[in-house]
Parts: sequence; structure tokens; C-alpha cells
Amino acid sequence: MARPRRQTYSLETYLHNIKDGDISNNADTQRKPAWKAIINGLIVTILTDDYIAPIILAQEDSSQLDIVDGGSRTAAFMMFRYGNYKISSSVENSVIPYKKKMEDESGNIYRADENFNIKGKTYEQLPKELKKKFDEYQIETVIHEHCDKSKIATYIKRYNEHSSMNTNQKAFTYIDKFANRIRKIMDNRFFLECSVYSDNDNEKGAVERVIVETVMCINHFDAWSRQAKTLFQYVNDFGTDGEFDKLEETICRLGNIVTEDIKEIFNKKDSFIFITLFDRFTKLGIGDVRFAAFLRAFQSDLRQTGRNKNGFLFDEIKQNKSTKSRQVIIDKLELLENLMHDFIERSS
Repeated sequence: MARPRRQTYSLETYLHNIKDGDISNNADTQRKPAWKAIINGLIVTILTDDYIAPIILAQEDSSQLDIVDGGSRTAAFMMFRYGNYKISSSVENSVIPYKKKMEDESGNIYRADENFNIKGKTYEQLPKELKKKFDEYQIETVIHEHCDKSKIATYIKRYNEHSSMNTNQKAFTYIDKFANRIRKIMDNRFFLECSVYSDNDNEKGAVERVIVETVMCINHFDAWSRQAKTLFQYVNDFGTDGEFDKLEETICRLGNIVTEDIKEIFNKKDSFIFITLFDRFTKLGIGDVRFAAFLRAFQSDLRQTGRNKNGFLFDEIKQNKSTKSRQVIIDKLELLENLMHDFIERSS
């Protein structure tokens, strides 16, 4: 196997390649970039011409380049250069020395020592000399050639072993077959506006796990596991495009009916249960707005009053078991389905 090649870009050229899609920061199995914690330090590093480790790329035979290590750094560069990001007040070493180009009365050009405090500043507010320094900063890359989706996933796992990938992020590297479908579903209005996932949830792979859990719960519950890696591997091996087509349709329908007063139901812990419940509701041939009405009744009343055959409320069902326990999921869905059918009968 040929050794990877090295290539150096100016930061301006590198980011133009990102914008044009020639370099992708969205490799199917790559985790969501976590740029917020590192952006201040990175910008100081660039403006003081200090060292940034190489970004690792994988090149497909189509010449497409995918980032396999360095996605968070790249997202930080993009947010500062094009995202109107303001350097926060907590930045260290915020006063940046530079040479300011000046002209004397005789028209002679000279350069004077100046300092610029970048706290609260965007790229556009930098002096032109610091803008130029940012754009001309040299970014090193290391490029692995002749990569397919499977090899890209392998490289992502390898290079991120040192960077504390969490359980969900590691699991996502085992679903290369459907990773692109999952990314597409994540961009649906439901996940962007009709649920309560925090920025941290999005960065840490919680939404990807919700989608995989939903596919498992609806289609492969007999093979359910509490272990994220096992779930992702199973869906990769036995899931189908048709299952993801149906899930995408279900998610779109939910996005049309979930309103501000009920979206808290769709959190990282219980979303897959309520999406599964809606999937069962759709088989009743009743208008989707009735499901939203049930969710309102559940949120305002039934959550505090509706009990299962063992006398437990929905939020009491866990007891001493894991929320991902197969029996807990069975019991929660059984209670919800009974409450739902009773509500529909009463409101008919």
C-alpha cells in the first residue's frame, strides 16, 4: 500500500475547497464537528503563526477528498472566516502583535509595530494585515489515496482513538452503509425545530443514535440491545433502504404536527419510543393531528395520571432498570399505546 502523500494549502484555498465541496467535512461516518471549545485558541494560533497539526484526508477514486481527522478544526476555521463568529471574552492571549503598513509624508512605505485585541471581533473586523495573515496561513494535510466508504470509516476510527470519541460517536463508525441516509434525516425540520436536542447532543452523536434506535425499535426489536455499537452494526448488516424511506416519511409527517407545546416529549431519551408510537398510529388511518392532540393530553394530564397494569406512571417504569432495557421499552410502549387508543375512543 502506498504511503499517504502530504499537501500544503493556504488556509484561504483550503476553505474555498471546503465551500466548493472538493473537500468534504461530512464524511458519512464522521462525527459532528465540536468546534466551539477550540475556536478561540485556534484563531490565536493562526494569527501568531504558531503550529497546527496536519489535517488527515481520505481521497476517493473520484478525487473527492473527505476529512477523517480535523473536522472540528475545519469547522472552527469556517465559522470564523465565513460564519461571522465573534471571538469570546474568555480568549487567552487576545492581543495580537502585527506589522501595520504605513506611508510617510514622502510616500515611502514602512511598517510599524501595532497590537490588536481580538476579543469580541469577527474576521471582518480584523485589520487587513491580520486578515491576510489568516488567509495565507499554511495548512498541512496528509492524504490517504484510493479510499472507499469502508476504508474512510476505518481511518475515522483509527485517527479518533486518541480523541475521546464517546460511545455514540464510536458506534456511528460502524454504520457506513446508511450513514449518509442518517445525515439526511438529521437535517429534517423535525430534528431541527420540533425536538429538544441541545448543541451538545448534536455534537456528541445523540441524534444519530435516536435514528438508529427508532429503526431497530420499529423493524428489528427482537434483536434489540442496550449497546450502541451492537445496534449500529445490526442496522448496517440487516437494515434496508425501505426502512429508512419509511422512517423519513414518518419524520416528515411528525414535523408537520409537532408544535412548541409538545416538542419537549422528543428528547434524546424518549424520542425513539414516541416516533415508534407514531409509526403504529399511522396504521390506524386517522388524521395525524389526532396524534398531536394525544401528545398534548399526555403532556398535560396523562403523564401524571395514566398508569400501566403494574400501577406505574410512564416516568416510573424505569425503576432500577436501564432506560434502554428491552423490557422498559416494551412496558412504555404498551402503556402509551393503551393511553392513545383510550384517548382516540373518548375523543371520537
